Amino acid sequence: MLNVGKLNEGVVLDHIVAGKSMQLYKYLKLDKMDCCVAIIKNAHSNKMGKKDIIKVECPIDQLDLNVLGFIDHNITVNIIKDGEIVSKKELSLPKKLVNIIHCKNPRCITSIEQGIDHIFFLADEEKEIYRCQYCEEKYRSSKSKL
Repeated sequence: MLNVGKLNEGVVLDHIVAGKSMQLYKYLKLDKMDCCVAIIKNAHSNKMGKKDIIKVECPIDQLDLNVLGFIDHNITVNIIKDGEIVSKKELSLPKKLVNIIHCKNPRCITSIEQGIDHIFFLADEEKEIYRCQYCEEKYRSSKSKL
């Protein structure tokens, strides 16, 4: 059994769908941050069978929780202080996404003009449907958004 040391201060992202941690690493831009990161892939889970876990030694405000909520709002976010879990953050689908997904409509202003932010708003929470702010092109998330 693999044993990864305790995190003294930071964030533990738990219950990530097995095999998705490297893509999540990219979306969270952890490669650009100057902090210690541990990725555990395919760990045993009673609830999920297998899961991934990411441990990040940084304050929670350095992570984009909107990205996490969009990718999978079932991920558990544990805040660690002095080696203990002090709180858990509930994720939800963000109401607005900026430069996380891109509009596929070739007639959209974002396809024509350079430097315009790709902004989507949550149009249907139950069906997890987002629409482009400019042309209302529909983006329907799938269970595997990455």
